[in-house]
This record gives sequence, structure tokens and C-alpha cells, in this order.
Amino acid sequence: PERDAHGPPRAFDVDVMAASLVSRALEPCPTGTTPLSGDALNALVTELPTWQVTDGRLVRAFACDTFAAALGLANRLLPVVEDANHHPDLLVRWGELRVTMWTHSIGGLHVNDFIVAARIEAALGG
Repeated sequence: PERDAHGPPRAFDVDVMAASLVSRALEPCPTGTTPLSGDALNALVTELPTWQVTDGRLVRAFACDTFAAALGLANRLLPVVEDANHHPDLLVRWGELRVTMWTHSIGGLHVNDFIVAARIEAALGG
């Protein structure tokens, strides 16, 4: 992506990158698959700049005005995760919906976590 000489990718560049993840097909992830690390992980992280990798998990907090708004966001992402059959951990509380993605069967991050995170981002208008 193009970068300003003094900063991160411009917004339209990020949108193009995330769009490529949104349309990407989910990949098989059999038990025993090695979680992402190194350059492969770093490349995907740059495609979702509003998400962070924390303790081997992909995390994004969505700010909300109320508890009801946070719960509403959680309900809006339901069709996305059900369709993918890839379910995040959710923390719903006043002022925030925190989404944590990771592939439980491999104990770490897989490309599918990034694909579903991009779809969540698109569905919630991130």
C-alpha cells in the first residue's frame, strides 16, 4: 500500500486491503495446523489496522454509547460468524463490544481469524 512519507497507510489503502480479506474464502484448518507467526502474521496484521494481536489473539474493541448499543453490535455480527462457522469470544459491556478472534483448535491465529475479522469490520461499518 502507498504510505504518506510520515505516516501509516492512508484510509483508502486500508479499505482496499481489508476488502481483499473480506472476499477471501475461508481455508481448511485441520487440527495440528501451526498458528501464524513471523512474516505471515505481520502481513495480515497490517491489513486490519484497527485490530491488535494480544497474547496470540486478534482483538478489536468497538466503542458504544450504551450497553444496549454494544449488545446491538454483537447481534449485528452474528450472521457473519454463523455463516463462517467461526465464532469469536465477545465481551459486551457498557460502552464497548470487545471481539477476540483465535482458532481454538490450533491454539492460535489462522488466516480465517483475519478473514472473519475483516467481515466483522465490514458488517459493523468499521
